[in-house]
Amino acid sequence: MAEFGELEAQDGVRMPWNIIPVATKKEQSIDSEIPVSAIYTPLKPLADHSLLLPYSPLRCRTCRSVLNPYSVVDFSACIWGCPFCFNRNPFPRNYSSIADNNLPPELFPHSTTVEYLCDSFSSPSPPVFLFVVDTCLISEELDFLKSSLFQALDLLPDTSIVGLITFDSLVRVYELGFPHCTKSYFFHGNKDCTKDQLLDQLSFFVKNPKPSSGVIAGARDGLSSDDIARFLLPASDCQFTLHSVLEELGNNPWPVAPDHRPARCTGVALRIAAGLLGACFPGSAARIMAFIGGPSTEGPGAIVSQELSDPIRSHKDIDKDSATYYHNAVEFYEMLAKQLVHQGHVLDVFASSVDQVGIAELKVAVEQTGGFVVLAESFGHSVFRDSLKRVCQSGENDLGLSSCGIFEINCSKDIKVQGIIGPCASLEKKGPLCSDTAVGQGHTSAWKMCGLDKNTSICLVFEIAKRDTADVVLQSQSNQFYFQFLTYYQHSNGQTRLRVTTLSRRWVMGTESLQELSNGFDQEVAAVVMARLISFKMETQPEFNPQRWLDKALINICTWFGDYQKGNPSSFSLSSQLSIFPQFVFHLRRSQFVQVFNNSPDETVYFRMILYRENVSNSIVMIQPSLISFSFHSPPEPILLDVASIAADRILLLDSYFTLVIFHGSTIAQWQKAGYHNQPEHQAFEHLLQSPRDYADTIINERFPTPRLVICDQYGSQARFLLAKLNPSDGEAPLSGESNVFTDDVSLSVFLDHLRRLIVH
Repeated sequence: MAEFGELEAQDGVRMPWNIIPVATKKEQSIDSEIPVSAIYTPLKPLADHSLLLPYSPLRCRTCRSVLNPYSVVDFSACIWGCPFCFNRNPFPRNYSSIADNNLPPELFPHSTTVEYLCDSFSSPSPPVFLFVVDTCLISEELDFLKSSLFQALDLLPDTSIVGLITFDSLVRVYELGFPHCTKSYFFHGNKDCTKDQLLDQLSFFVKNPKPSSGVIAGARDGLSSDDIARFLLPASDCQFTLHSVLEELGNNPWPVAPDHRPARCTGVALRIAAGLLGACFPGSAARIMAFIGGPSTEGPGAIVSQELSDPIRSHKDIDKDSATYYHNAVEFYEMLAKQLVHQGHVLDVFASSVDQVGIAELKVAVEQTGGFVVLAESFGHSVFRDSLKRVCQSGENDLGLSSCGIFEINCSKDIKVQGIIGPCASLEKKGPLCSDTAVGQGHTSAWKMCGLDKNTSICLVFEIAKRDTADVVLQSQSNQFYFQFLTYYQHSNGQTRLRVTTLSRRWVMGTESLQELSNGFDQEVAAVVMARLISFKMETQPEFNPQRWLDKALINICTWFGDYQKGNPSSFSLSSQLSIFPQFVFHLRRSQFVQVFNNSPDETVYFRMILYRENVSNSIVMIQPSLISFSFHSPPEPILLDVASIAADRILLLDSYFTLVIFHGSTIAQWQKAGYHNQPEHQAFEHLLQSPRDYADTIINERFPTPRLVICDQYGSQARFLLAKLNPSDGEAPLSGESNVFTDDVSLSVFLDHLRRLIVH
């Protein structure tokens, strides 16, 4: 799959079908199981760093596509032909010297991805961070949280605009521009607060009269800069005040009965934060960073009552529609999502609790604004602490935070867009490109991406028009399909840019060119697209059966592309381009995206939200974890994700994306307990113990959210983190006595045998 990796390095795009199947109206389309789709990372750092052109793009007069290497240029007439609508466009005067040996950069053959600098003369606006802090925490947790917040504030650039809101049963908005003492404004947590009520209660119009009409948003629309600076001001100007407020911050002062939960008004606090940012910094690079330590129990957005006898909703409650608060909370956060998307602001949620906090309800507001979600057991855990540090730090290892993005797409006329599964919101731009069938954010050809970073990846799903007959080829189009992705965004340095990626893919009639389709099949992307589709279907279709859908898709794909003799299972084989695909499906069936048992609704939603925003290589690790062996006998090497890989004299490193497990075989564990690694004559053993730690540290430093690190020994209680992910084969391991897995799951070999029998019969 190295060739597909090269395409991703060049343009940030990978597609399951690199040769696109087209069916006639009388036959089943091969792409009915795995649709023509693309995983696109709009801001992926590219191998050649992409061209940054200091001028505006040249666009087609008819379809508004951007000049690209696939455009047909008539040098003598100074005209270029659009590959999407075939319209002929004249070059402007500044292109008058264009020639075959004097091409502009956007027409170079390798310039399939270029960037344009849209406003090189405008002054960049600083990023805005509004911290929303839950104080219904025990003292130890609050101390952990304050320690991390101090570190985060020190990492932010001095020009960053910051603000602070805290909440329990009341919401407190702190006036950081008042340095003489701690000053805050209180709001009741049991009722919603409109924007006008917020502005009135915060005394925004004491000195200046309130505008009689029009939108009140920012200094240009009626708010004075002095009023705005009372609550949101540069970090360098309020550092002492902010540190003082945080140091004085105590936990919930209201007594909580032993059989009750604290009164926590998360929804109202987030609504007030959104209203404050919408009034002061509309359309700017602003983030609400919410730190939540438990479930919301009061006001709009509550997910459970305050009585501990009332359990928090489970998967079964949601499926049976018996979760009392669920639908009202989701409706409230959908309204909050629309407000934030309209304002162009991002909601990040850092949740640390041994109980659920309402991620399942908050999902829509976080996902549609492109925000981060981090779920940890404690605010003192490295998962939370290091993840927050990554968001705030700048430099070589930063996330490349960008904002205010708009994503648009152009396609050849036989292609329609069904939608996007990923962190974005529909702009409801309807037109001939939109399919009647919606997947994810559909019925549009433009989407808003309030927040995005260099790893943010979206899954675009397409619908290919069927031909009347197999021999019909449109004379005006040949056999190429074209796609163009346009991403407007505000770079982390404040510049407004447009990145344009233009792709060309050949199409063939599906039933007649199976070998060509097989050669262009990317099985890794196919597995990732299926994972996103199945997660989306499980969320939106109550009666959906994920295992049956997966099995049907796998059987159909293997029936199309497999080589076998009827009635002979042993004769079945797949080409190298599809040979690992059944294995991916086997692990996807067992993954946390399909199996919700033993996971809370919050955990299931958390896993899916991360899947929806990650690239192909990271998503594959979520579906099929990697296993690396460290031993005296060989250098570190990948090995089978199988219980047979466990050995007494071997250290295993399991990477399941969310968790890293360093597993010591029984002999290794005994030597470590005996302290051999501390003895000078056993330096080789010390090096062996350190190697997986160094490898794990490299992964931890590059990944967001920071994965949990588990170090365990064979037969120890935490060995379950490894055993749960291994293929429960019944081969060498039970015979050698190393380890065994007791499970109802079938092994990979049994799964593949059953698959072969179904296909050949």
